Amino acid sequence: MQRREFIHAAATAGVVPPLLTGRGTGAEPDKGPALLRFDTANEVVRGDMRYRKLGSTGVEVSCVGVGGHHIGRPADDAEGIKIIRTALDAGMNFLDNCWDYHDGLSELRMGKALQDGYRKKAFLMTKIDGRTKAAAAKQIDQCLLRLRTDVIDLVQHHEMIRMEDADRVFGEGGAQEAVEAARKAGKIRFVGFTGHKDPLAHLRTLEVAKENGFRFDAVQMPLNVLDAHFRSFARNVLPALVKEQIGVLGMKSMGDGLVLQSKAATAVECLNYALTLPTSVVITGMETMERLKQALDVVKNFKPLTEEQVTALLGRTKEAAAKGRYERFKTTPDFDGTAKHPEWMG
Repeated sequence: MQRREFIHAAATAGVVPPLLTGRGTGAEPDKGPALLRFDTANEVVRGDMRYRKLGSTGVEVSCVGVGGHHIGRPADDAEGIKIIRTALDAGMNFLDNCWDYHDGLSELRMGKALQDGYRKKAFLMTKIDGRTKAAAAKQIDQCLLRLRTDVIDLVQHHEMIRMEDADRVFGEGGAQEAVEAARKAGKIRFVGFTGHKDPLAHLRTLEVAKENGFRFDAVQMPLNVLDAHFRSFARNVLPALVKEQIGVLGMKSMGDGLVLQSKAATAVECLNYALTLPTSVVITGMETMERLKQALDVVKNFKPLTEEQVTALLGRTKEAAAKGRYERFKTTPDFDGTAKHPEWMG
């Protein structure tokens, strides 16, 4: 079975018919299934914020969330704290983070922002790099200390980008043992995984989890207007998550600016596209108040893109998407923190 045939078969079995096709533009070089669409009937609007279910957890999360890496970029804590608290006050309750972001600065900064009652407003997520039980347990405890909380709402295995990562995590003495122990101890509520390299790695992780009798609560992956053409997570992983009612966390809607460099789409178009897919939340970087305001404006004025709009958008992005030039997180090691620091995995 060829690679594309494998992805297609694994992702589409038993999935409801998709509603966004992008057809008529030659926009499907991946030959994968058509794009699925978010049903706004499943969305709750309160004030200017929109909330969606996180898979089958029963939890409602804001449709846009605060990116953890970017929150570590402002020059001082005060600006980062201001951004986080302004977002929470506006109803943006999903906060993303990771044990390794800026050597812990992002978590430390977020922990300060969550004081004075702000922890109650947040659905708090962070990620760990450890692949062994010992490394994962140590990192979970470090995350709790930095974030100044007794419980993290969602902990995710970070950078599941290699075909063997799932085997390490779920193997004897692997990180999943530490995660399960932490959940039983009340330190974490839900469990997920992230990755940005190839749909096959995601599908492999889901397969290994099922073999071990485990079902993830959430999965994070790149979802952007270029992804639809090249090693597409939207076409090849998203259907499997929707079928299993696993929360979908979209990231890299602008690819850390790379998608915008292609000049094929604007920032607002990028966010609207990702929100039109069946995402629980779209995590986006907002290292300035201007970026936060942009995200809030998109949410306030959001209307799902029509099929015609998606077709036109994919037609414009097809050339830029070729060979992954503007999705270097898929084609180079530039974004692979665990490749540069294998000691993080244990």
